[in-house]
Amino acid sequence: MSLKKFIAWMTVITAAIVFLMYPLNYYIMSPGKAYGLTDYVKVDHADTKSDGTLNMMTIALSPATPFRYIRAKFSDEQDIMREDEVHAPEESDAEYNKRQLKLMSDSQFNAKYMAYKTTGNEYKVNYNGVYVIYVVEKSAAEGILQSGDEVTSIDGKEIIKHQQLVDYLSKKKKGDEVTLAITRDDKKLKKSVKLAEIPGGKGRIGLGITFTDSKSITTKPEVKIDSEKIGGPSAGMMFTLEMIDQLTKGDLTKGYNIAGTGEMLENGQVGRIGGIDKKVIAAHKQGMDIFFAPDDEISPELKKAVPDMVPNYDEAKKTAEKIGTKMKIVPVKTLDDALDYLKELPEK
Repeated sequence: MSLKKFIAWMTVITAAIVFLMYPLNYYIMSPGKAYGLTDYVKVDHADTKSDGTLNMMTIALSPATPFRYIRAKFSDEQDIMREDEVHAPEESDAEYNKRQLKLMSDSQFNAKYMAYKTTGNEYKVNYNGVYVIYVVEKSAAEGILQSGDEVTSIDGKEIIKHQQLVDYLSKKKKGDEVTLAITRDDKKLKKSVKLAEIPGGKGRIGLGITFTDSKSITTKPEVKIDSEKIGGPSAGMMFTLEMIDQLTKGDLTKGYNIAGTGEMLENGQVGRIGGIDKKVIAAHKQGMDIFFAPDDEISPELKKAVPDMVPNYDEAKKTAEKIGTKMKIVPVKTLDDALDYLKELPEK
């Protein structure tokens, strides 16, 4: 082979590799799968025999390449998302994954709480400190704290709830130094932070982190949820229904294959989620009979900020009509809405 032909072939191969594999600053959202929850939720001594199934739904989110980007442009089932629609500012992939797993952990907490409260079984809530969700760029804590850290004390004072941290820092001023006891990857560490103005915080002084309570729940009978590789809070309601089904007599499904989505909140409400159209498509492809969709209300302020935003149920119903599915789309504002629907559902 001549040098000219060799260079031409190498150019073609390089161009093909770039076209297929070069990462762009975009993500592709696609329909995921339905996962039967009896494989993931195990209540001690529960009877899991059922003629139907309760299923959580997922979406597939993958980095875009030139090939995937062009393919998504011509697909009715895929969406192209900007990087800032997926990640928080300056958030790494590792930080994003930690945030998603924390959301899933909180969702499981709420699911257990609501399931055991609803069925009258024993539970106890344990507060363990403050979980760091995100460290603001150019803040006092940048380079000192990390996403996933758990703050357990400040200046020797035990911290079990986030309000304790907020109250303590409210009495501090710019330049004050605080010492934090943290847990990171199961290791106990101490970190000193000199407080400063929070970027974008309108003059407020603090660490420059977003955070939430680190909490757990113990239950009787014990329940285990195995979903460590699935992030986000959207399976919360379906986890709750699966636990209630295992904690009570009878078959909650009545013989139907039931899918659904929605964050389970501590007050019993079902919160909106993203990508519901993709989940409806996935549920249809896997032969689901019923799909629970959050019937959320959009505030005037949110509608003004995002004019094209519609309630999850409206989007789910529109998608179901578009793909011509026979699957029943059921709106739910609360856990009780889902339970009331299942109670009245005739046996299949």
